[in-house]
Amino acid sequence: MVVDGGPPDGRPEPALTAGGREILRVLGRSEDLDSVGARILVAIGTGIVEGRLRPGDDLNSVELARRFGSSRTPVREALQTLEREGLVEIAARKRPRVRSLGLTEVREIYELRGELYGLVSRRLVAHCTPEDISVFDGIQARLEEAAADGDLERYFWLVVEFRNTEARLAGNETVRAVLDSVGIRTLQLRHLSLSLPGRLDTSVDDHRRLVRAYVDGEAQLAAALTQSIVRRGLAAVERSGWTGSDR
Repeated sequence: MVVDGGPPDGRPEPALTAGGREILRVLGRSEDLDSVGARILVAIGTGIVEGRLRPGDDLNSVELARRFGSSRTPVREALQTLEREGLVEIAARKRPRVRSLGLTEVREIYELRGELYGLVSRRLVAHCTPEDISVFDGIQARLEEAAADGDLERYFWLVVEFRNTEARLAGNETVRAVLDSVGIRTLQLRHLSLSLPGRLDTSVDDHRRLVRAYVDGEAQLAAALTQSIVRRGLAAVERSGWTGSDR
């Protein structure tokens, strides 16, 4: 189990990363690390998403409490929160562990995400002004830079920002909530898919075309492109040999 603990006594808290902000946003927590519970959530959540914690890995509450210099209560609370979000599995008389997602469930979630993002793209074109749409130019520019640098972590969290911006601008809070709910369970898979050879170049090209469709007001084209992006991600996961378990 690889989970970073809190800072040594007297040291300032580390700055909140893009991954930490996303974990706290989806969980409805304030974007700070003032509480040990928030630090545990961020450490375990981002560890799972970014692949430092693998499906089936034990999450020893005693060891986590020691690492974070806390009692076991905030550890248990953090693990229970992550269990509700589908990232952690807590079984009777067993240690908590990173939850495994089987391929059948993965395919079902990706199918749902594809349909919902198609709706998001159509609503975005129908309801957003050119000024609203222009925000994607800035995100795309940063995606291009991250891809050129081969910076997977920066690129991945920028893609998450891109998707979150789409969902916010589409103006359907129910769809946005569902995407958050299923999205947090697939963050680790989306990260995995982008880590495979050639995927950053493909992804940045796909997003460039999608931004152009938004700028041109092509709702159906945008919906088709965004669904294609989701399908490409699923295909990459399948090619990776993902089984839902590291055992």
